[in-house]
Amino acid sequence: MAPLITTTVAATREAVAQAKGRGMRVGFVPTMGALHEGHASLIRAARAECGFVVVSIFVNPAQFGPQEDLARYPRPFEQDVALCAQAGVALVFHPQPQVIYPPGYKTRVEVRELQDVLCGTSRPGHFGGVATVVLKLFNIVQPDLAYFGQKDAQQARILEQMIEDLNLPVTMRICPIVRADDGLALSSRNVYLSVEERQHATVLFRALTDVHRRVDAGERSAAALTQCAADLVAGTPGARLDYAAVVDWRTLRTLDVVSGQVLIALAVYFGPTRLIDNVLLEVKD
Repeated sequence: MAPLITTTVAATREAVAQAKGRGMRVGFVPTMGALHEGHASLIRAARAECGFVVVSIFVNPAQFGPQEDLARYPRPFEQDVALCAQAGVALVFHPQPQVIYPPGYKTRVEVRELQDVLCGTSRPGHFGGVATVVLKLFNIVQPDLAYFGQKDAQQARILEQMIEDLNLPVTMRICPIVRADDGLALSSRNVYLSVEERQHATVLFRALTDVHRRVDAGERSAAALTQCAADLVAGTPGARLDYAAVVDWRTLRTLDVVSGQVLIALAVYFGPTRLIDNVLLEVKD
């Protein structure tokens, strides 16, 4: 069954209110479109817990830097709606930018410290744009639960903090990374890769797998682990390392010694295309 498609705040709120009036829990999956199996896994997680699932499709200009790929970001809306229909989505919210950021709009949300490290270093302003649009979408959709992928781990951690700090009545779920058969994390930006770049892009997963193996074998030096990952990337044709980091999951601060809940994260460029990946570990002393 095709989902209802709304483009305005009022229509979206009305549809959600009707669902809640029928006693349904509302699950929400915010996206920028170009949906793939990773998004489908989030929708399935929402369907398992909620009777009414909303997917937003909005390419958010506030999270793109001046040299980034806003204009060429893929927008296959009909294909996205077909995936939503197949996955059992009840409502697709597809606003135009002027609906989210009307003339005279002035407000921005910042989650300090967490937004300034890792991807925030090379994408200044990005996470402020993410936090702002997600808070707006939460206020419009008013979901009971919201679903995000671990692939965007820093984003997930920032939004988790925002929900906590602002006492938002939303329960957040962070769902596992979905990968291709060769380990590459699914991403809408993978379509930008050439055939050769796509083959070499598996270095992210191979590097993370190697780091994970070394931790399991007893390595606790964060510097040694990040160097191993950096060396693998450096030895890969066409790959340019943005960062390799071992950080505390809660604070996103760099660790010297690996212990507790740890995020191991990578960002690597292939040409202008920037790919990210990570692994989240519970490391006992």
